[in-house]
Amino acid sequence: MRPPRPARSRGPRRLAALLLCAAATLFPTAVPAGAAAPPPVPGTLQGYDIGSVFSAGVSSGGYMATQLHVAYSGTFEGSAVFASGPYDCARGQLATALNACMDTVQNLQLTALEQATRDRSAQGQIDPVENLAGDPVYAFSGSADTTVKRPVVDALSDYYGRFGARVRYDRSTAAGHAWITPLGPNSCGTTQTPFLNKCGTDAEGALLGHLLGSVAAPGSGTGGSLIRFDQNAYAPGGSASAISMGAEGFAYVPRSCSDGARCRLLVALHGCKQGYTYQGFGTRFVEGAYLNEYADTNDMIVLYPQAAATGTLENPNGCWNWWGYLGDTAYARHGGKQIEAIMGMVRALRGTGTPPPSSDRTVLSSTDAEDGYVKAAADGSGAAVGTLEDLSGLALGRGTDGKVNRTVVSFDTSRIPAGMEIARAWLTVTRSSGSGDPWASPAGNRLLVDVRTGCFGGCAVEPADWSAPASVAGGARIDAFSSGSAVSTDLSAEAVAALNRGGTTQFRLGFASAPAGTAYLFVNRDTPVTLTVEYKVEGSPSPLPSATATAMASVRPCGR
Repeated sequence: MRPPRPARSRGPRRLAALLLCAAATLFPTAVPAGAAAPPPVPGTLQGYDIGSVFSAGVSSGGYMATQLHVAYSGTFEGSAVFASGPYDCARGQLATALNACMDTVQNLQLTALEQATRDRSAQGQIDPVENLAGDPVYAFSGSADTTVKRPVVDALSDYYGRFGARVRYDRSTAAGHAWITPLGPNSCGTTQTPFLNKCGTDAEGALLGHLLGSVAAPGSGTGGSLIRFDQNAYAPGGSASAISMGAEGFAYVPRSCSDGARCRLLVALHGCKQGYTYQGFGTRFVEGAYLNEYADTNDMIVLYPQAAATGTLENPNGCWNWWGYLGDTAYARHGGKQIEAIMGMVRALRGTGTPPPSSDRTVLSSTDAEDGYVKAAADGSGAAVGTLEDLSGLALGRGTDGKVNRTVVSFDTSRIPAGMEIARAWLTVTRSSGSGDPWASPAGNRLLVDVRTGCFGGCAVEPADWSAPASVAGGARIDAFSSGSAVSTDLSAEAVAALNRGGTTQFRLGFASAPAGTAYLFVNRDTPVTLTVEYKVEGSPSPLPSATATAMASVRPCGR
């Protein structure tokens, strides 16, 4: 059984995603008016002097915020949620999530949820429920929210009250389904992307005032550093995409915290379709949530973990796991894959975990001039370099002109540290849109990854690259996916051996068979193709802990 947290003051201190954010269609091209944040800088999560830890979230992020608080109440001292229900409301069932935890056509059985929580506590599957007594909890429900209906949020308030939490419940606003923020570009009653609504109130001041006891007036939100870090290092198994999380997360660290002040930590969880990699959404939630502004003046670090869409119908809109997708039956308790990934980040920021050592990882950036795509007839004749790269980017499959596209991406793999033996490696690609299904034309078609030690010809893309021999043909495979990101199979042993430790390695992506008609996918402009390399010291019996190298290939949106 997990020990309770030390005694502390109790004073002030989709569905499957399609349904949680069902109204989203197109995203605005500009950052919400008034939002400000420093540009993200690559880095790692370092240890700071952190006292209290809190969670906050909206919709699926609200459910995850509650899961973190209840499962690890020895760490989290309170929580704030917009538009979500009680802990483990779905009980691992999609139908229950839909009908009881969003709609109200099914009774969510609050008494049974309370008892299940107490049982898990007694069994040591979550921290002792006694920790919840006196914890501050902020809940918000808008009267115009028809996605997660008000009785569901009422049940959240009731649930926490049964454990003695101090609940502040705001249900005075005619808000739609959204995170409420003075920086929201949407009107209050709207339910549409980017799910950041302005209601003439300062919900962040209210929720933080309840969680922290009192707050100073907000600042500019630009006085600290916005750190972009690798989430793979915290994901069980080393692959964030395998648990429907993005490769990159963010943390806003005010200057006072960097300088050694005693600080709080708030884990802020976006909702469905608000993740960094979801169709180019980027950092809109990070910039528009109106938390960095309070962080600057209240000695508070804000951690922004990122969920990501799956390439299947399990989680196509990048929701947090609150109903047990991808077979994770422990999603709401100790051992839940996303929960443990976030807890690893929290421990790293508190200096109580083992952050990934920088000496065990390398970040490689592709040479933009060496990335490109080549188009040709199905038999390879008439090959030419695609001319729309700067406008539309890189494409795979057969375009409307009848030509078949193959993409080449280059990495300087000489930067993998000398003396390191590669244990495994894989590619990750992100899709923004496309036409047809090239994996089904013909049936069973495969998207293969060829590896070339050095370059296929000259390192700049040229027509001959379409059919130039590879050092290893079909060194990996990328299975069908319709949105979000997909991870290739591990590079074969021969493909790993073909990585050029003395210079450039090029990868060529192309379908094994030419689609019979127009069928292609686009590689997203804003999300890099990544080459992840895990390695160990040569001759050692096992890989170094958290030894993950992520190589980024900057690619533009695909054209045909």
